Amino acid sequence: MEKTSELKLTKTPFQSLPLGTVKPMGWLQNQLKIQADGFTGHLDEHWDDVGPNNGWLGGNGDSWERGPYYLDGLVPLAFLLEDEKLIDKVKVWIEATLDSQREDGSFGPSNLRQNNKTVADQDWWQEMIMLKVLTQYEEATNDKRIVPFMQKYFQYLLKALPKYPLKEWAQARGADLLLSIHWLYERTDDPKLLELIDIVEKQTIDWTGIFSNFPYWRKQNEWDHRIHVVNVAMGIKTPAMLYRSSKSEYQKQAIYKGIESLMTYHGQAHGMFSGDEWLSGTHPSQGVELCAVVEYMFSMENLVRVIGDGKFGDILEKVAFNALPATISPAWDSHQYDQQVNQVICNSANRPWVNKPDSNTFGLEPNFGCCTSNMHQGWPKFTTSLWMSSEDNGLAVISYAPCQVEFTVSDNVKTRINVSSDYPFRDSVSMEVNLEKDATFSMYLRVPNWCKRFKVKVNGIDQTYEMSNNFAQITRTWSDNDVVEIGLPMSIELNERNNNAVSVQRGPLVYVLPLEEQWVKIRERERFHDWEIYPKCAWQYALIAEKEFDVKFEEIKTQPFNTDSPVRLLTQGKLLSNWIMENNSAAEPPFNPKLFPGTNEDTIELIPYGCARLRIGEFPILRN
Repeated sequence: MEKTSELKLTKTPFQSLPLGTVKPMGWLQNQLKIQADGFTGHLDEHWDDVGPNNGWLGGNGDSWERGPYYLDGLVPLAFLLEDEKLIDKVKVWIEATLDSQREDGSFGPSNLRQNNKTVADQDWWQEMIMLKVLTQYEEATNDKRIVPFMQKYFQYLLKALPKYPLKEWAQARGADLLLSIHWLYERTDDPKLLELIDIVEKQTIDWTGIFSNFPYWRKQNEWDHRIHVVNVAMGIKTPAMLYRSSKSEYQKQAIYKGIESLMTYHGQAHGMFSGDEWLSGTHPSQGVELCAVVEYMFSMENLVRVIGDGKFGDILEKVAFNALPATISPAWDSHQYDQQVNQVICNSANRPWVNKPDSNTFGLEPNFGCCTSNMHQGWPKFTTSLWMSSEDNGLAVISYAPCQVEFTVSDNVKTRINVSSDYPFRDSVSMEVNLEKDATFSMYLRVPNWCKRFKVKVNGIDQTYEMSNNFAQITRTWSDNDVVEIGLPMSIELNERNNNAVSVQRGPLVYVLPLEEQWVKIRERERFHDWEIYPKCAWQYALIAEKEFDVKFEEIKTQPFNTDSPVRLLTQGKLLSNWIMENNSAAEPPFNPKLFPGTNEDTIELIPYGCARLRIGEFPILRN
């Protein structure tokens, strides 16, 4: 092992703000309220796996990942909304977890080692999630018990891991354990934690090597933790965790190479890579697991923080605004396990996927319950990551969604910034800066790669700025009531896909042809029912290459991710004769699209991907 004196943990360009520092506003606040009124606020009342009999609460039910997964979203949601009912629910789990710590420092359900299992049999994964829960809870409450609890557990791991190393899920997801160790080290400077970091790094799957020389360039058909889509979504942040220890350019470049390879060989129009359990290629009817969506978002949030490159914010937004809402019902009372870019029917049927036939139906627990428990972290953690602090004690904007942030900047000046925006449905943002007194600090504004004419004004005056890592840096002496106006002009882009197909993007939003939906209840419960969705219109449309798109704006309603969307694109399309169903899904878009005799042009309306549960997101294109 390296000597502790030679180890160090470098500072990151940006730092996460404590839970509660950023508060949601506008449509984003409404989104969190809908989540609280739906699954996240009531799942424990209707799903035994996270109910009172859960092993983490002292029962004899599930004692593995489902309780911690649920808490990983419930904790930030409760404190972001300042919802006392949800906070009370959180406290029950936290108290049970803290009370579970044993003399040796280990913690967790006592029945985890039932059936004669020992510490050698467990994979450590469930505790890794709960540690992330505890760090968020400490930030929100300043609970003085959390740090000593974690110190005692990490002392236990220092002794246990050399004998019983990370394996299976924990070996694939060691970066999530490193996050919590880093968090504690930054608060205690305990050199023993550097030893533990070294152990965990060496026991984690070599994601750096995988992403540097990517071997999985085709659809996978054999189980391995290295091609499991959720592991990959988590694993992409591993080189960044190692980079904090090594400052190795090899680690850093592995991230960029890995993302490029994933999108080249498995990329989908909504910003994710495919994986109906395993990496599954680029066909737009392949599935993408909801767990992978929220974990990839969390990885991007950490990559922005550790590497400081706004490019990861671009990916974060694309996934958050498209893939996340599309796979959950507007009322947050049903969800899919797998979504499709070209999703023309959601029913229980055999598809060329690893998962069960019901995996793209909407329900409580389609296919498997991991997504039911893990989906909750998406919007709350995204909200918390809208802003970060910078090394020079300034502030960085990661996304322009509506919110309020409070932070103490240079010279110990308390600052509150109100972000008024309807972004990403609109392209203008206004930020009001409130200060106790004038203060000089830097504000880093992320400039999306799709935005070619980024504009920023302060108090009506155009600003010059320095660009670095896709952030515009404005350093000035700020005064109370300063107003920052940001313009993010959005142009329409046709992105080339396979088979001569295209996807349509405007700003961070991907646009799709929505299909009229008929929801058919296939299982009734007290609250969270199961549904199949059938199309009530034709879907085999091709776009016409030379036709323009007209942008049409509508009212932004409480739930913007619905078919009555706040923005639409109008264009012309034609119905094809040679685009068929295949394996109970839309076949690949035809390379040579053919028309019915006498086919006329139809005016079609496209809406944001996240607003449609049935849709076409990859189109054949008709060219002259």
